[in-house]
Amino acid sequence: MSLRGYLIEGAKELGVGVSEKDADLFFEYLENLKTWNDKINLTSIKNDRDIIISHFLDSISVAPLIEDGKRVLDIGSGAGFPGIPLKIVRPGLEVTLLDSVNKKVSFMNDTIRKLGLKRIKAVWGRAEEPPNDVPLRHFDYIVNRAVGSISDTLKLSSPYVSEDGTIILMRGKRGSEEWNTAIEAVENKFELVDFKDFTLPLSDLKRIIIALRPL
Repeated sequence: MSLRGYLIEGAKELGVGVSEKDADLFFEYLENLKTWNDKINLTSIKNDRDIIISHFLDSISVAPLIEDGKRVLDIGSGAGFPGIPLKIVRPGLEVTLLDSVNKKVSFMNDTIRKLGLKRIKAVWGRAEEPPNDVPLRHFDYIVNRAVGSISDTLKLSSPYVSEDGTIILMRGKRGSEEWNTAIEAVENKFELVDFKDFTLPLSDLKRIIIALRPL
């Protein structure tokens, strides 16, 4: 299967449509990621196929939970995951990418410019240290991709989520175990609205998605 096939067919398995135009954007993103990765440490994954599966498909796995046209904050976005892939497949989203490493913010903004994406920006700052140019109580969705413990991540995310908003946690193979450890501490503060345990397409990589709404 071609790399484009991995992307389009893998996305289809996740219930996400990736058009040929979307695929072009993903591959432009891939090339820019590799160019910058030679200068700064953005990802330890170097193989194109593995980047498509472990970063691109992983990022868009939450797309079925996110309504287009809404406001999304990606905390600890790093190299733009999951925020930039989500913007590609949900072009109506308004996306803010927050990271505390200036060079990564520069990479993300360079990628946004090269892909011609609108209503998306990368911001330098720490979620735990507002004000950081990110509005509080503003976002319909907060997405976090394996950033700290579940309890700490919810604490970081809560000031930014709107009254009826959702916090989406993306975890690895230990996600169920992490959730079972955290549930007692968070169950009176958050409502569990979705829990998905799945394997990334074309791989044996286990993933957990936990969607929570503050009470």
